[in-house]
Amino acid sequence: MSPQQDVVVRFGVATAEAEGPLTLGQDNMIRCLRHDEPSHMNKQASWAVPATADLAGCLAALRTLAERHAALRTVFPGPADRQPERQRVRSAGEFTVRVIALEEDEDPAECAERYCWDGRRQAFDLAEDFPLRFALLTRDDLPVLLAVVICHAQLDGVATGLLYQEWLALAAGGTLPPPVAPTPIEVAEQERSSSGQRRTRAALRHWEHILADRPSAVFADDRIGPNDTLLPTLGVRSTEAAAALVRAARRTGASNSAVLLACYAALAAHRAARGTVVMAALSANRHRPGLAGHIGTLAQDALLAVDTDCPDLDTLIGRTQAQALSGYWHATFDAERIWQLIEDVAHRRGARFARHVVVNDLSATVPDSIAATRPDPPTDPDLAWYPAEPTPTRLMLNIWRTAGCLEFTLHTHPDVLDREETELFAHALLRLLDLAGRRTVRLGPDGELAALTGLPVGRRDKAHWQQIGANWIDLDAVADLLRAELDAKDVEVQWQDGELTATVDTGDRVLTPEQAHAAVMAALPGHDTAMAPHRYRLNGGSGSGRD
Repeated sequence: MSPQQDVVVRFGVATAEAEGPLTLGQDNMIRCLRHDEPSHMNKQASWAVPATADLAGCLAALRTLAERHAALRTVFPGPADRQPERQRVRSAGEFTVRVIALEEDEDPAECAERYCWDGRRQAFDLAEDFPLRFALLTRDDLPVLLAVVICHAQLDGVATGLLYQEWLALAAGGTLPPPVAPTPIEVAEQERSSSGQRRTRAALRHWEHILADRPSAVFADDRIGPNDTLLPTLGVRSTEAAAALVRAARRTGASNSAVLLACYAALAAHRAARGTVVMAALSANRHRPGLAGHIGTLAQDALLAVDTDCPDLDTLIGRTQAQALSGYWHATFDAERIWQLIEDVAHRRGARFARHVVVNDLSATVPDSIAATRPDPPTDPDLAWYPAEPTPTRLMLNIWRTAGCLEFTLHTHPDVLDREETELFAHALLRLLDLAGRRTVRLGPDGELAALTGLPVGRRDKAHWQQIGANWIDLDAVADLLRAELDAKDVEVQWQDGELTATVDTGDRVLTPEQAHAAVMAALPGHDTAMAPHRYRLNGGSGSGRD
């Protein structure tokens, strides 16, 4: 084990302590942090160390970062079991840097990975902790790599990338002009202005339209069972695909992001046997004036409904770009109101929104000049499997780099794609990009995807699949859920005259429709092929339970 020591770094600024409301991004991210596993929500990075840097200079650079940016001095006071309502910016404080002396033949990258993985699994104390954990790796007393664990409540991916650039300049002995972007408290004040309130109301309308009318779950077929959030990860790197992406964007007049997103949506729709893919796409929310250089967390989910039922991929690329622009524009929202909206729509529909398909484009968070220093893949494409991680979705695409070399990771639930099928999906995505750079690709029932991809297509061969609105529902799964949650002796589920009716015998136990519906809705998360009946027939009465 490498010898190590902890060094305490103290910082202080001349300005007084400040306090204000949370930004929408902070509020949203803290809700996620309180709900999801720390290893999923905390992020990690390995920062290169300039060749001229020494230990004292590295520690001084980190101190300067803390003093430059209010976000790094921000805490969220209040009990750990409650959602905070305020942020506080400290004028002084301290953080710890672990200095690890590498063994002679020890790989710095592997040591950094171990440190970051351990650090990610430990939750940050939002009321007290500095939002970055550092390990400075040294060899022969000279720093060679900085491992960083990041709390998402204070910093998103773009902000972390901006800090990295500042770190490189400061650790090399350089100086930086004062920050000009607004602080988190100033952003919160902007969001509470009349224009900010109009923006959040528009976002609520955008989300309601999709949640109320589009598929609640993208994947609903014979293979889909209860959800498991521990998903394996496939990493893919290809220089040829990066060149193909440039050609496709140039040929179609769309952005790189839109081309990638359209190809991803086409393949997801093909696997799901659907004409519409509802996906969550993490939005950096940096399009508003003055926010490009903001150090803080602005990122929130954009909700997109991409209609893939079109004649060719070129049409889908144009359609996806329009949907993405609309989704990203409506990605600044009040998280509490969005979650209440999700609950209200679920109660009305009897079906909960399942975040099945996710895309996270992080390619803008690392400057091209830094990404270009990464070595080319040994083979093209280069595929590598990584350990499973908690990932609350069924299919997720993380885009890490597009310039010079396309790098992405796929997280796949085995009910959707097993390991062999995940590799087929990755190859199919690369193949689509290559074709999109040269010509259009036919879609639809007589299209080219089946022959191009070899991917499985969602099958609904069971006798009791029923399309109800935009959703495919397994009536057997509904009956099983009712038996388990209502402790029923006998359950009969029927689809008749456009209504899903459940006749439930609970024996001596008297249940009202309202009680039954509440119990079913509470148990529904993870049961993505089921829904709550429109009408209950119980020994305690009949009705919808939705009143």
